[in-house]
Amino acid sequence: MKSLTVIAAIAGLGLLPAGAVAQDEGGGEGRLDPEPSRWQTSHSMDLNGETVEYDAVVGSVILRDNEENATAELFYTGYFRTNGGAPDTRPLIFAYNGGPGSASFWLHMGIMGPRRVVTPNVGQQAPPPYPLVDNGYTLLDIADVVMVDPVGTGFSRPAGDADGSDFWGMDEDASSLTQFIRRFLSENRRWNSPRYILGESYGTTRSVLLARHLQNANIDLNGIVLVSAVIDFNTLQFPPGSHIGFITTVPSFAVAAEYHDRLPGGRPDDLGAFMKEVEAWALTDYAQTLLAGTAVDPAQRARVLQQMHEYTGLSVEYLEKADLRVPAPEFEKELLRDQRLTLARLDTRFTGPTGDLLETTPDHDAQSSAISSAYTSLFNTYVREELGYDGDREYWPSGMTRNWNWEREGGRRGPFGGSALNVGPDLAHALERNPRLEVLLVNGIYDFATPYFPIVWSLEQMGLPPDLRDNITRADFAAGHMMYVEESLLPQWRETLEAFITRTAGGGLVP
Repeated sequence: MKSLTVIAAIAGLGLLPAGAVAQDEGGGEGRLDPEPSRWQTSHSMDLNGETVEYDAVVGSVILRDNEENATAELFYTGYFRTNGGAPDTRPLIFAYNGGPGSASFWLHMGIMGPRRVVTPNVGQQAPPPYPLVDNGYTLLDIADVVMVDPVGTGFSRPAGDADGSDFWGMDEDASSLTQFIRRFLSENRRWNSPRYILGESYGTTRSVLLARHLQNANIDLNGIVLVSAVIDFNTLQFPPGSHIGFITTVPSFAVAAEYHDRLPGGRPDDLGAFMKEVEAWALTDYAQTLLAGTAVDPAQRARVLQQMHEYTGLSVEYLEKADLRVPAPEFEKELLRDQRLTLARLDTRFTGPTGDLLETTPDHDAQSSAISSAYTSLFNTYVREELGYDGDREYWPSGMTRNWNWEREGGRRGPFGGSALNVGPDLAHALERNPRLEVLLVNGIYDFATPYFPIVWSLEQMGLPPDLRDNITRADFAAGHMMYVEESLLPQWRETLEAFITRTAGGGLVP
């Protein structure tokens, strides 16, 4: 980082530190009303052969109800290029993580911001101090980036008489971010910028709902980037009598078994072709066998049992006991049980020691354990030492958004309050209403949190006509849930997103 200029927060300009309040101008009996917060610094970096100058803003937008009473102070960290052409026509990316209840520091410090955490590709991170380096793969040269922390994460908090339940739910969350984006566009004069939303994990579910809420507010998007996505929660569950989770997850079992060299027939010459082969088998022979239940032909069941052994590396005896139905957590525990190792859910290339060999599911995630301290430590260092934040709030990485409301407007419920949630119809609605909207799906093939094939299958169930189906493109990464933690894949990430934004930004793209 080559330059740093701190612009102080001045009360007279309405730039108060986090938590500062002012009297309600509407005369409401001494009711305290928060003022927007803002810490601004100026920087430059070398990126793709040019000098990129930009302002970094740690700031907030005040959300309000219909009577203009404050309901929340929603924080963001924004990066705005200052030597890249007219700001009002530069692409603008709003990005966030998932949870629900996770702050955006993972994407922020992994790939989206101008600085990034360095972590091992596969393995345990060394203890502090941790390395923080310039991010040569950020999109800041072609787009401005706004990292959003929904209410109850990061520095964002409810305000006034509101509480967390006003924001912690499917449509409540999307509604609050719709208001945030609307107010942000007005306050920053960015209404004519090409607009993108980028979410990871539950953030992809959020993006689908947010796109529809934004359309209802007459705000169309140029593109949606779904990173490690889920839109149909049926595909991530394994309840008795339901088959789709088992069917769509088997291809990920095969990919993990191949990586750990547990396939009885050895590793295939072409991993991509092998994946397609398992996907086709899962939707045909395997699906037919599960759907037949106890009426299945014994010879067919025996063939499927043997083939599942060949594709997953699990023993015939284990698969027989499981009745061909293996939930993902049990696979994580079973594949390397003989080595006393458990696969990580976020990235099955990571393994951790197994404690109780009789346990059927993991008690921790080896990848999360390996990198979480580095990300948490370096974000807190970076935001205070380089971005000038000196407020008194603690940054909440996750865990504060309790009692999430899974009920949708109109009464639909899931995944823990009745039938599982499927927001596929919302995405279909968004594409039908805005036929120029494009969607980029980014998968990590070693991801068991949101496995790659369930989302591929889910997108094919939306009933889109061929021309709208072509609006969805797919990019697979040889990585887990957070593909950006692997340095060797950062060029692929950069090339994939740059091509998507360049193609969809239209005349608004200013190099």
